[in-house]
Formats: sequence, C-alpha cells, structure tokens
Amino acid sequence: MPGRQDMPSTVARSSRKAQDTWVKTHDSAIKQYGAGRRASQTAYAALKHSFEKVGDHWEVKAGGAKGPSDAQAATPRTVRRASHGGVDANATKEHLLQIARRLEIKGRSSMTRQQLVAAIEKANTAATAKARRG
Repeated sequence: MPGRQDMPSTVARSSRKAQDTWVKTHDSAIKQYGAGRRASQTAYAALKHSFEKVGDHWEVKAGGAKGPSDAQAATPRTVRRASHGGVDANATKEHLLQIARRLEIKGRSSMTRQQLVAAIEKANTAATAKARRG
C-alpha cells in the first residue's frame, strides 16, 4: 500500500490506529485524486479529525473528541486559513495547558489560548526535528 511507504515519520511514531487512519485515507485519496500533495493533505485532514500532534507523534484527542482541529480543517479546500500543524486549536485552555506542561513549555500559566497553541506548535516542530535527527 502506498500509504505505508509515504507515511510521515510523525505518523509512524504514533499508535496503530493513527497509522491505519493515515494509510486508509491516503490510499483512498490516491485513487480519487492521484498521488501527490493532495493525497497527503487529505490524509492529514482525516488524522486531525480524531488525533492531535503532541511532540513528535499523534495522540487521540482528549476524551475521544472528534472534529476539525482548527479553522483550516473546518473549511473547504479552496479557502486558505492558518493551520496549526496538528495542534487542536479548538481544545479548551485547560487541555492546552496540560499539553504545554507535558512539553515543558515555560511561561505557560500566563499565556492566552492562542499563545498556548503557538507555543505547542513550536514545541511540536522542535520535537519532530529532534526525533528525525536521531
């Protein structure tokens, strides 16, 4: 299956369920749209519906919540809005604080929701880069 071969490293470090979601969606998107960027974007959109990026991998959203993770995921493909790299920007501030605590983000207690989202996104990017370097 092409999805297993094209799977991003962050998904490969995630649960089997996250991997299966990626592969199933990616392979279906290839059949519909062809190989390439659109197939990957479609697979990420499906992944973000039930999972959120925490550090260098994807985890099931808190409480098993499902739905778009940010404004971009909630809009049609033709509308361009900011994406938050897998951070569940629609999560509660309490949940974002828990994630920030796990990622050891300094100054988190005085941050707004949007600042937490940005800080988590930055920490996730750094954790992914570190994991890829080995």
